[in-house]
Amino acid sequence: MNWLYSSEPEPELNNRRTIQPRGKVLGGSSSINGLLYVRGQHEDYDHWRQLGNTGWSFEDVLPYFRRAEDQERGADELHGVGGPLCVSDVSEPHPLCDAFIAAAQQTGFPRNDDFNGAAQEGAGYFQLTTRNGRRWSTAAGYLRQARRRRNLAVVSHALATRILFSGRRAIGVEYRQGGATHVAHARGEVIVAAGAFNSPQLLQLSGVGPAAVLRPLGIDVIADMPGVGADLQDHLQVRMQYRCTEPITMNDVIHHWRHRVGAGLRYALFRKGLLTIGAGYAGGFFRTSPAVATPDVQMHFLIFSTDKVGAALHPFPGFIASVCQLRPESRGFVRIKSSDPAEPPAIQPRYLSSERDRDTLVAGLKLLRRIMNQPAMRRYIAEERAPGPACTSDADLLAFARENAATVFHPTSTCRMGSDATAVVDERLRVRGMERLRVVDGSVMPTVVSGNTNAAIVMIGEKGADMILQDASAPVAVPA
Repeated sequence: MNWLYSSEPEPELNNRRTIQPRGKVLGGSSSINGLLYVRGQHEDYDHWRQLGNTGWSFEDVLPYFRRAEDQERGADELHGVGGPLCVSDVSEPHPLCDAFIAAAQQTGFPRNDDFNGAAQEGAGYFQLTTRNGRRWSTAAGYLRQARRRRNLAVVSHALATRILFSGRRAIGVEYRQGGATHVAHARGEVIVAAGAFNSPQLLQLSGVGPAAVLRPLGIDVIADMPGVGADLQDHLQVRMQYRCTEPITMNDVIHHWRHRVGAGLRYALFRKGLLTIGAGYAGGFFRTSPAVATPDVQMHFLIFSTDKVGAALHPFPGFIASVCQLRPESRGFVRIKSSDPAEPPAIQPRYLSSERDRDTLVAGLKLLRRIMNQPAMRRYIAEERAPGPACTSDADLLAFARENAATVFHPTSTCRMGSDATAVVDERLRVRGMERLRVVDGSVMPTVVSGNTNAAIVMIGEKGADMILQDASAPVAVPA
């Protein structure tokens, strides 16, 4: 269920390759993600509008957030009910999470019980795209109902190989299934929604992209567009590990069979407990300096500890807190390495290539230490295992980040929306200079939002669907 991509060697991360997972299943990455429902800051969307993208201010996109949402807390001016995407609170609090929130307050930050409310700043519990303890992916929320329609055919276990063109007009899609090549012809538009890695890959394979990349691979260039695959942005996180003074972590549950059975029964009978949590249980959005207008770092607090993603949990009580910079300046790229659609593209986020990104991440780690050193949190800390007390200077913290930082799984902007020469799509998500071709996914973000990306991508889908319907029903101008 996972494409299991990895990056190219990262120069600023000691030439390490970082894992870059993407969903290989109906629902895409919403079927394997960390479940957090975070929209980002209002200012993110107002910035999109200031970049020239008419119709994408927060006031413009809020109706689509509300329309998508089935908010467990009920409707208000910022939230909706009855939408396809279920949004729920965590099933119950946890003493470590409560301590983290209290420690953030002791550091001077407010408690925030709704990161998607009027303001993002503060510490609190994350909301999740779940309902009754079960994942609520876009496949569950949207596709399950749509599959009843006569005008929908879902072709699975298939690989899109290229978009077909007549001149610069998209007329269909070629794909492989079961060892055979098939063609789907388009009566209307071709909509590309393959995500920040595969949308630019498919466009490039089809001859839409940087000619300097395509021609050496033997691909006929239909449109020389250097922006296709450029401007890759992602959130980079650094995790700090702690040994806990009390056996109340997920480590303790996993390593004791009675606790495992109890967790399973609690979920089966009540849909509560550790089997309902997301990748972040609690967390917060903070400013690393009073000079920053809005939060510039996000923290995720997790009630387990491990050396790396996918590794076994530690055999002792432990927990993790991570930091990521919300608005990175670093820009990378996605480029095909072959004309073979089955070969993964080169993914190069170029993490920490900006000095500001390096400074902000170090400032975030220092702020996290301040929070963890507050009385509310200190009672639960037996030791800081990583980076550890010997890591004290800014240089030490940056070296720790270079050796241990990893993605938060938020790639965006590789088919960037805009009106400048290198933008890929216009404000209606149409590929610039092409006909009947549109991209509707996270790759169109002009800049990555300040938080987890799933909620914003669902909003883009809702707004994109309206645009497709509006343009399909618009009268066709007939030359005199």
